[in-house]
Amino acid sequence: MLLKSTTRHIHIFTATVENNELVPSENVLTLDVDPDNEFNWTEEALQQIYRKFDELVEAYNGADLTEYNIRRIGSDLEHYLRSLLQKGIISYNLDSRALNYSMGLPQVVSNEG
Repeated sequence: MLLKSTTRHIHIFTATVENNELVPSENVLTLDVDPDNEFNWTEEALQQIYRKFDELVEAYNGADLTEYNIRRIGSDLEHYLRSLLQKGIISYNLDSRALNYSMGLPQVVSNEG
């Protein structure tokens, strides 16, 4: 059975991807980060998300793979993504079709000196 957690920017599925299709799996989690391309990502920023995902999954090692546990991981990753935005590691993609500043208004630096 396919379990999932979908927040606005983090989608987690108990599945593998084969031929662009999700195939349910009882022991594999698949992560989709920012499916609407709302943010500008560097490879390092994406790797930070993947490392945090691995860390959160490892914390549940031995626990039942339930929708509740997957949702907690997704929620924690969503908060982590917000922290990357607040630190300026990622930024809003102003060309996104879903421009809505869902993680808060962007910071604007004043040129007054």
